[in-house]
Amino acid sequence: MNRIQHKLNEDKKLLSIYFTAGYPNLNDTVAIIQDLEKSGVDMIEIGLPFSDPLADGPTIQASSTKALKNGMTTEVLFKQLKDIRKSVSIPLIIMGYFNPILQFGVEAFCKKCNEIGIDGLIIPDLPVDVYHEHYKSIFESYGLINVFLITPQTSEKRIRFIDSISNGFIYMVSSASVTGSKTGFGDKQTQYFERIKNMNLKNPQVIGFGISNKETFTQATTYAKGAIIGSAFIKHITNNGVETIDEFTKQIRI
Repeated sequence: MNRIQHKLNEDKKLLSIYFTAGYPNLNDTVAIIQDLEKSGVDMIEIGLPFSDPLADGPTIQASSTKALKNGMTTEVLFKQLKDIRKSVSIPLIIMGYFNPILQFGVEAFCKKCNEIGIDGLIIPDLPVDVYHEHYKSIFESYGLINVFLITPQTSEKRIRFIDSISNGFIYMVSSASVTGSKTGFGDKQTQYFERIKNMNLKNPQVIGFGISNKETFTQATTYAKGAIIGSAFIKHITNNGVETIDEFTKQIRI
């Protein structure tokens, strides 16, 4: 069983943290991952920076731009992570856009992920139909879970298709906008959360976009298995430094 599947079977609400590889400094990646695990995070999404990140808000875009200027590439990330499983045991997911993966070679990318102990991928711009037709067998042959995003605008038919070909969790985007922390969720969003919860999908849902503090984490996990925090975490390490990671995670779960 994949580490993601093991984690989803635990009787707890899951906290997943997203950060951009190579930010704030090129060689911070491994230390951030290790410190996040020590601070009690359940899963980590490692952002592979890309020059045209369509789904990302200004905070993550700025971190991607800085990481690219720092020299982060797919090859550099794989080198940094080659020994990560000697010190970290929680699920690790690479989140990135399809173009760099295509340039690296899809099978070569999946093979490398398998070698270093990556558990899954989130590729926002890879259409589910294209994945199902061309890449599903490759991902599965290397033991990788591909995580798909749904939004309030995703049709029930498409959601059920995504559910049918998924074997991990469904990334439930809290709104149709780009990433970025908000102060709370309104009636429209909670109605959407309830609607998806009542569909009784076989894959658990993890909510992302707009989770920034204990209030929004608690609100989201009332309806879902877990929640993902990205922009708020990046703002925290930008303003307070990577040595204060434990402070950030503690205030989410106090």
